[in-house]
Amino acid sequence: MDITSRSVFIAGGTSGIGLELARRFSAAGSTVVVGGRRTDLLERLDAEGLGTVEIDVTDPESVTRARDQVLTRFPSIDTIVTMSGIGQPEDLRDPAHFATTEATIAVNVLGTIRVVDAFTPHLIAQGSGTIITVSSGIGFLPFPLMATYGASKAAVHAYSEALRAQLAGTGVEVAELVPPAVATDFGPSNPHALPLDDYATEVMGLLAQQPTPQEILVQGVLMHRWAERDGTYAALVEQRSRALAGLPGRSRD
Repeated sequence: MDITSRSVFIAGGTSGIGLELARRFSAAGSTVVVGGRRTDLLERLDAEGLGTVEIDVTDPESVTRARDQVLTRFPSIDTIVTMSGIGQPEDLRDPAHFATTEATIAVNVLGTIRVVDAFTPHLIAQGSGTIITVSSGIGFLPFPLMATYGASKAAVHAYSEALRAQLAGTGVEVAELVPPAVATDFGPSNPHALPLDDYATEVMGLLAQQPTPQEILVQGVLMHRWAERDGTYAALVEQRSRALAGLPGRSRD
């Protein structure tokens, strides 16, 4: 895609990867609207020169209201990024984890679909545009400590594949951003996480390709994406399972 002339709405872009991509799109010359729940962060971004809109992807009325506000201000919006996401460690031996399960699915899966559904009719009527969904390397190579997060991102991948097939011929393309661990405030700290600046630079380079890749895969996520193909899947899952020793009552031996 031409990253210099897009009209981009990023749902969940008030921090982390979403915010960095918003700034990169804006610096490249695109018009950017950032959506989020925290009004204090939105006010700061508004002062920075980015467009902002309040949105809670778990609330259908909030999503509809945000869509209407975005399209009123930017009727030619052509790029939708579904960045909203949460994830927490879970102990699947403790039924209390289900609250985390419900919250994660509500944001990561249902929230993604709500935002896509809100803007798809506009993009189809326009005859062009890009939907960028956000899955994760964990959706392809499980990190057992974050079970529902991985399941939710696997769901986003499958949904993205189906969405792309169903939108074929409409002029609307679907790209799936597949981040590895990136150094943000999201999730448990990871000493192997990619620096955010480096990650965003690589992502923007991939997005600028013609045609837009169906999957935005930086070098650091290839081991996740292709583990099953490369025969490394079982060993890597076993290695990543060592993090379970940090759960209450688990052996660290």
